Amino acid sequence: MTPGEVSGNRSWPEGFAALLADYERHLTAERDLSTHSVRAYIGDVADLLEHLIRLGHDDLGQLDIRGLRSWLAKQQSLGKSRSTMARRATAARVFTAWAQRTGRIDTDPGALLASPKAHKSLPGVLGEADTRAVLDAAGVAADDGSPVGLRDLAIMELLYATGIRVGELCALDVDDVDRERRVVRVFGKGRKERSVPYGVPAGQALERWLFEARPKLVREGSGLAAFLGARGGRIDQRTVRRMVHQRIAVVDAPDLGPHGLRHTAATHLLEGGADLRSVQELLGHASLATTQIYTHVSTDRLRQAYQQAHPRA
Repeated sequence: MTPGEVSGNRSWPEGFAALLADYERHLTAERDLSTHSVRAYIGDVADLLEHLIRLGHDDLGQLDIRGLRSWLAKQQSLGKSRSTMARRATAARVFTAWAQRTGRIDTDPGALLASPKAHKSLPGVLGEADTRAVLDAAGVAADDGSPVGLRDLAIMELLYATGIRVGELCALDVDDVDRERRVVRVFGKGRKERSVPYGVPAGQALERWLFEARPKLVREGSGLAAFLGARGGRIDQRTVRRMVHQRIAVVDAPDLGPHGLRHTAATHLLEGGADLRSVQELLGHASLATTQIYTHVSTDRLRQAYQQAHPRA
């Protein structure tokens, strides 16, 4: 639900519609969140306000901790997953904190709201042998020198070498690639800038793409986009995801997308001896707790190896 749709809903108090519109402007202009994140936050807050209306309230000041808990209880009764419940609790806390900070409510009921713990499943990763096979197959596909083949090889190598998100890769400009230092400048969530190094194989693939293949796809309007689609525009995330799935399907390996390569890069870094703080910086995680899930992946593999190899396992 968007503020525009809300304003057209006659069951909504006028103050709620204006409130949601103000909140959307805050998320977009002040916090510089992505369109996807803004849509998710607005949808969750709109659902919360709808719940308030059903409770007979027409003013945000009437929202208290009981109202928030009854809203989450309603979500649970509808069969929402724990991850969805956790996300909505977070959205409510962020919203009520903003509302108090801007003088729209006197107290912050969201500060008392506990977040339902989301079920954390281990991310899928490729083993080193599978990763090598996938990248070798991408290299073979690029042997014909086709622009798309060389582009895809560069994308595969860079995603694995850096662990950057697919959205970050698609947003790269040519000027963001420092070929001498083998570093890419990335703008992550909240437009936070970081520099991520890449290795020799990715550097070689990038050199061939940028100087041999990219010029063949450049069209008017290509601009400085580092990676281009077949028609010369900036490549989109859907194209990259589809390509990664196709490249991985060539070999007998788990079916992972670009985020799977991100998980794989992080896991291989930790298994190779990288410290957790360094991996956090490389991935652009705001919290070290987010990065720690990869230690569980590594521990799981270590346990499997132990059980297979130790005579008294």
